[in-house]
Amino acid sequence: MLPAMESLETAGLMTIGRFSRLTGLSVKALRHYDEVGLLRPATVDPETGYRSYSSAQVGQAEAIRTLRRLELPLDDIATLLATDDPAVVRRVLVEHQTRTAWRSAQLNMILQGLQPLIDGKESVMGTQAEALDGETQRRLGVDLFNKTWTFMEKADRTQEEDDEMIHGAHASAYHWMQVGTQANRARSEWQCSRVHAILGHVDEALRHARRCLELVEGTPDHMKDWDLPAAYEALARAHMVAGDVEETRRFAELGRAALARIEDEDDRAVIEADLATIRT
Repeated sequence: MLPAMESLETAGLMTIGRFSRLTGLSVKALRHYDEVGLLRPATVDPETGYRSYSSAQVGQAEAIRTLRRLELPLDDIATLLATDDPAVVRRVLVEHQTRTAWRSAQLNMILQGLQPLIDGKESVMGTQAEALDGETQRRLGVDLFNKTWTFMEKADRTQEEDDEMIHGAHASAYHWMQVGTQANRARSEWQCSRVHAILGHVDEALRHARRCLELVEGTPDHMKDWDLPAAYEALARAHMVAGDVEETRRFAELGRAALARIEDEDDRAVIEADLATIRT
């Protein structure tokens, strides 16, 4: 039988229905959160299976409701509820913000594509795909580059995220090939090399690093003062992944020597930090 309301109140507990009304979480959601271990009831009647909650759980439930409205995944919510480390909280929220921004950009592209169909400027049937305009190509190049960079900095990527990181880097490089400068192309090759180096893909990391250096050396007037040391760093890293100590050391030394050409201290510090991770 359902425990008497008086006995629950005496024990400082409330039924799942009352807890639902108090916190704004549906009964169905509360049952699900119990099943996945996110929000366990204070007690469960061993005979009836009825769940009861305590007033001390209200704050946690309201936090879950707020975070779910912001569409945080349940795993992220569990992490936030389990930590009091501000750095962990910030990391989880920033990662979700990045994912949301990327999804927003994709949805904006969909909305922009729908409007010409709604206005009758394009036909739904029988149309042929048209080439993307330069502005769209550049925007995609930037967005995909930044998205890939986010994955590069993530330590606990899934296999699907590794795949997305690879395809994002190459897609960005493709769009820059259509509308970018030689510098844009060189930096795309650098990112492709770094992605493959991170994943231990030796041949691909070396090929893109070599292409990066070819573009930098072939069109020096198009480059910034940090493009050459960055290209050397890419080759040093690719050879490090390949296990070639001699070539790793050679390109790392070339990169460090080229640091002196970088005028801006912040730009120099970025390349210097990358070179510091090269094991020779």
